[in-house]
Amino acid sequence: MTDITQDNLYLLLPSKVGRLATMLSDMQGIDVLEAMRRIYHSEMYRKLEIEKTKTWHEGPVGLYRQLSETSN
Repeated sequence: MTDITQDNLYLLLPSKVGRLATMLSDMQGIDVLEAMRRIYHSEMYRKLEIEKTKTWHEGPVGLYRQLSETSN
């Protein structure tokens, strides 16, 4: 098993964002592209792309919660 580092973290992000975008789209009644725009422009995503925050450990529900908290 390979350790997650800042150099390879980018490999995990598309699947995390995809699952979260689908969830956000379903729960808020927006299209997936708008959901992805909101994710990529969020404080939560800035944390997600930094390995040392360990935000990448979170599943879609935890990420959704963080996204909701920072967008209020």
